[in-house]
Amino acid sequence: MRVLVLGAGAVGGYFGGRLLEAGEDVTFLVRPARAQKLAQAGLAIASSFGNAFLPAPACLTASGLRALAERGEPAARFDLVILTCKAYDLEQSIADIRPAVGPETLIIPMLNGMRHLQVLDAAFGPQHVLGGKCHISARLNTAGEIVHLSNVHDFVYGERCAEQAERVDVIDPIFSRAKFTAVHSRQILLEMWEKWFFLATLAGINCLMRGTVGDIVQAGGGAFTLQLLEECRSIAEAAGYPPRDAVYQDLKFRVHNPKSTLAASLMTDLEAGGANEAAQILYDLKNYPSPVPAGSFRLLDLAITHLKVADIRREREGASSRG
Repeated sequence: MRVLVLGAGAVGGYFGGRLLEAGEDVTFLVRPARAQKLAQAGLAIASSFGNAFLPAPACLTASGLRALAERGEPAARFDLVILTCKAYDLEQSIADIRPAVGPETLIIPMLNGMRHLQVLDAAFGPQHVLGGKCHISARLNTAGEIVHLSNVHDFVYGERCAEQAERVDVIDPIFSRAKFTAVHSRQILLEMWEKWFFLATLAGINCLMRGTVGDIVQAGGGAFTLQLLEECRSIAEAAGYPPRDAVYQDLKFRVHNPKSTLAASLMTDLEAGGANEAAQILYDLKNYPSPVPAGSFRLLDLAITHLKVADIRREREGASSRG
């Protein structure tokens, strides 16, 4: 089975690299500079689960893939496409992978939020698009090595409807030998919602308070975190995906632990002044019906306003610096 992984950064490089390490037929779809770097230096993974070095992994650029497709070469088509881009890069990613998607191709998107499912359905048809989520803390160091920072490396995927189930069963074996925790979930939409409401809580409170979970609790702000958690949970429930109690209790502990250094990458991106996933993580959630009465104060609204103000200020200051 031919697998195309869009991106060879911390997430795509880790999961794609582990599949390649296990002997699977993996190609990375990357930018030209990254392709050149991988050709010269290979793909290196440092992890407590075992280091890996993969010399000159197979890579394609978007233009290279497009050229293969225009020549009608079978090498342009893949059985499975794994998307590991940031949500704000989805439109470009769709254009980049389009030549790789054939009549039987399955796509596993590892993006935050839920909107991307509708966008991918519109682009390729819902029969091609599975649900997916991953949990991993990893980064690229200055040498380009992927450094795995925790003991979690979960890759969860599954069918969104019964009609997809048999086709998803076929891809299970490619994950069986890889050094990460692969789970074929029969309730992937629920699991994606559980991740979303948690991430919205974490990102919202981190950005509002500009601190880690532990910082906020130690400063006496734990009640605000729990209020936001309940707001986000109630939206998930109203959408038809109430979090399972054991999951909710675990996530509640994680956002209320005074010793935790946990912080969402959205806060890091916000403070760095670059692009971020506020729209997909927070703004989209507000568009769903909320049990909170209209006109009532919501921390979710406050967090969104905080992020939008930051956007307005950044645009104004950017325009000013350009003269």
